[in-house]
Parts: sequence; structure tokens; C-alpha cells
Amino acid sequence: MSVNPMAYEAQFFGFTPQTCMLRIYIAFQDYLFEMMLVVERVILKKLDRFPHCKISPFRIRKSTEKFLVFMKEHFDKLFSRMEDVLLQLVLNIPKNVLLPEDKVHKQYPYSKEQFQALQDEIHQLQQQYRAEASAGQALRAELEEQKAVRAELEKILQWFDGLENICREHGTGNLEESFAFLTQNSKKLQDVLKDVEEKSKKIKKHDRLL
Repeated sequence: MSVNPMAYEAQFFGFTPQTCMLRIYIAFQDYLFEMMLVVERVILKKLDRFPHCKISPFRIRKSTEKFLVFMKEHFDKLFSRMEDVLLQLVLNIPKNVLLPEDKVHKQYPYSKEQFQALQDEIHQLQQQYRAEASAGQALRAELEEQKAVRAELEKILQWFDGLENICREHGTGNLEESFAFLTQNSKKLQDVLKDVEEKSKKIKKHDRLL
């Protein structure tokens, strides 16, 4: 078999010429083996008509195998010649022939340096795309965070509006005065809570003494 990869032919045919020749060889070889078995069966049937013949089936099989080896040697020689002819004259694309899909390379030739520069540019564009995608993802995350903060601010504004309405209902119209009022009441509540806690401690201490 030929060791030439014949990649251009494989591009055109969709298979390597060597693979094609190998399949043809296997098909011919299988056919040869089948024919030898047919010949052997015919000989055995012929011998059944002559019961006095002393040729045993084992001897016939040996003769068939010997003849098969002889045929295979000649077949291999003939097939080798046929393979050379087919690979050179039938399954071979001449050097001066350009496939239609490769004509663009002839029309727009690129040197190795130009191709490498194009690869570098593609790599740089890919990095820029990844960076922009990452930045876009960060912006989207920041936007979601801003939406959450805005929602919280709106809640605080609603709370202030409710607080202002409550203050107005209780006769306190100014928001600053309302905070002062709330601070004063909060301090009074803290003092009351502290007094209650002290009295509770005294009661518990008194109960333990009893």
C-alpha cells in the first residue's frame, strides 16, 4: 500500500485513496476465499460419485489451501500493479489542478507572517470581547444593586412621609420638631424602661430573700 497521505485527494473524494484500495483488496480477497470453498465443495461432490476413490477430504483441504496460497501470491502481485495504476492515474489529483474551494487562497494569498498576524489579531479581539463581556456583567450586577438600593430608599421616603403625616395629626407640623419630639419621647421611654428594670430586680431580690 502507498504511504503517501494524499490529503488533497481525500479533501476532494471525501475518503483517502489508500482506504479505497484497501477495501477493494479485502473484497477481492474475500471473493477468492469463497471461490476456493466452492471449488472444494464441488470436488467433494464429484468424489461421492466414485466411492472407490481413495482421496480423503483432509487431503483435498490441504490441496485447496496450497492452491489458495498460490493464487493469493499471484493476486497480490497483480493487485500491487493495479494499485499503482489507480493511485497514479485515477485517484490522483495533478499538481497543477486547484479545487474550487481552494481558489480563494490563490486569489487572496497569505504569507506565513500575514497569517500569524491575523491569528494574533483574532486572539486580541477575543480578549477584548471577554473583557467587554465581563464589564457588561459587572454593570448588570451594579444595576441590580442600584435597583435594590432605590427600592430601599423609596421605602425610607414612604416611611418619612408616613411619619410626617403622623406628626401632623398630633399637632407637630415641622419635621425637625417632630424628630426632637420623638427623641424626647424616646428618652422618656428609656428612662421608664430603666426604672421598670430596676424595680423588677428589687422585686426578684426581695422574693429570693423571702
